[in-house]
Amino acid sequence: MGNFVGLYRVVPNNIHIPDTETPEQATALVRDHLQFAIDTKYILQTAAPLLPALYCFVDGLCLTLLLMKPALFLVCLLAIAGECASSSAQPSASRNDALTSSSQLIVVTTPGWKSVEGRLQRFERTTVHGAWHPVGDPIPIVVGKNGLGWGIGVIATEGRNVRAADEPVKREGDGKSPAGIFALGTAFGYASQPLPGLKIPYLSLTPSIECVDDIHSKHYNQVLERASVVPDWNSSEHMRNTGESYRWGIVVDHNGTVVGPNSKPPVPGGGSCVFLHIWHSSDQGTAGCTAMEQANVEILLTWLDPERKPLLVQLPERTYERLIRRWRFPKLSEIPSH
Repeated sequence: MGNFVGLYRVVPNNIHIPDTETPEQATALVRDHLQFAIDTKYILQTAAPLLPALYCFVDGLCLTLLLMKPALFLVCLLAIAGECASSSAQPSASRNDALTSSSQLIVVTTPGWKSVEGRLQRFERTTVHGAWHPVGDPIPIVVGKNGLGWGIGVIATEGRNVRAADEPVKREGDGKSPAGIFALGTAFGYASQPLPGLKIPYLSLTPSIECVDDIHSKHYNQVLERASVVPDWNSSEHMRNTGESYRWGIVVDHNGTVVGPNSKPPVPGGGSCVFLHIWHSSDQGTAGCTAMEQANVEILLTWLDPERKPLLVQLPERTYERLIRRWRFPKLSEIPSH
């Protein structure tokens, strides 16, 4: 191995780059694995005959690669050095940690950005370092009447390696459900008591509970009791007056809906009032939520465990496949067919 750069990785899945790989192919492989290192706070550390030592600092641990000739390594390194430097300025570790610390995952995929119909598959893993395994069969869902658009969740999506320039971005009132990775908030429903077995917090909807969608309100994108504040909005969703849709549901933490110590304020116009709830029909899109049969909503709600830090992933299938390596998603091929 005298003619190779010796690199060793402290996490599984070492990168093996054959001699036959072109610089472009090798660069793509390294970029994908390097982004995983960046997203999970590793350091790329290398040593080669041509370089005494080179470090790319990303929060304090060590990622290593395996078996790359020095010349090819230098080509790859030059191609990704700019990304390494810029990625260190990505959102705080507390937000990126959301994905690596979760052991329950809800995956919603659609055929394309404009598709309304799709499917939902639950996944879980026994530890945060383990492999994802499907739970139950996929179920049909519908998203926004105008499909999906990139939203504001727990992982930043503005980078060119995540969001393509021609892909839509969610805006208030556009009829799109948000794409990305999202935490979940409280469950809600019409009943005074939660579903038996429910482990997440529950909000019983009263006629005075509203979700504010007025972008000029200081309460934009908040679910609240009208009597608890001085109303400053001209538009809101009266959650108790939606027919059967909100008999059971759960808040999706899109664009700062859930208020907490690490939450960021909503971006005005970035989209509001996104929920998982009961559908009207299997082919009728929503105003921007994700909907399904009532029985499936109930199964989902009682499965969720806040101790396992569940997340919702929503993406078109091709985008999901493109981001599997970067975000360590379970493969769609692992989802059982209908």
